[in-house]
Amino acid sequence: MRTSGKPLRSMTGFARVRKTTPRGEFTVNMKSLNHRGLDLHIHLAVALEPCEARLREVVKRHVSRGYLQVTMGFTPTRAEDLPSLNMALLDAYVAAFQAAKQKHGLSGEPDLNFALRVPGMFAETAGEHDDALITADAEEALTEALQLLNAFREREGRDLAVVLRERTASLGAIAAELERIRTKAMPAFQARLEERLAELLKGAALEPQRLAQEAALLADRSDIGEEVARLKIHTGQLDALIEEGGEAGKKLDFLLQEMNREANTILSKTSGVGDTGLRVTELALAAKADIEKIREQSLNLE
Repeated sequence: MRTSGKPLRSMTGFARVRKTTPRGEFTVNMKSLNHRGLDLHIHLAVALEPCEARLREVVKRHVSRGYLQVTMGFTPTRAEDLPSLNMALLDAYVAAFQAAKQKHGLSGEPDLNFALRVPGMFAETAGEHDDALITADAEEALTEALQLLNAFREREGRDLAVVLRERTASLGAIAAELERIRTKAMPAFQARLEERLAELLKGAALEPQRLAQEAALLADRSDIGEEVARLKIHTGQLDALIEEGGEAGKKLDFLLQEMNREANTILSKTSGVGDTGLRVTELALAAKADIEKIREQSLNLE
């Protein structure tokens, strides 16, 4: 069984880490989805905001593509470092509630649970922190979460690779059959070429150079040899990309566009060649179906 140089990764994944250190407890939640590039959104506890730039660099070393949401919390170990209730803001909230109630003749009482969710109701204390140690702890917790995320994405990538290899093998078989048909059908193509030339001439004499040009043009419009050869080459490249692994998503997308163009050109050349043309059309359509299925799966790859 062949093995990839690097694992293929899906762009979708999830990870959660809870890490306790002498400075406090870190929680990391992350979720990734498909995206053309790296679209990173980090939401940090107030105490971690000074190290956001460092944390972004950590993410970029592990993830190169996808829409990635990262939420990171931090609860200090020391009681004096814990957030404190903003009593002034709470008093103002209750007073405003009572004033509005009296002015408009409304009923009801303030909801403490709702009040505690008001932004700024809990304020960070001015306790001293060792920023270097907190940053190091945060990087370590984030790295653990990223490793879990990539393990998740690699599992999905292995499942995608199975589908991609199946479709690539199908494309290889189609290209091989097209080549066999094309070889056997060359006499039919030649006869068709001679008929077209006879229609073109209709008894008129043409200069040898002009006749050669017309013959080459008609041959090019009828023969699928170059397209089949390129389809075979691209199929080999496709297989190599899957085996190589790593960040293959964008490369696959470009290669599949080229393969789709070759299949379309083959379809445009098969009209008027009888049963052989019908079979070539069937195979080219099957190739386009495989290419589209590979493209759908490759959109999920990093």
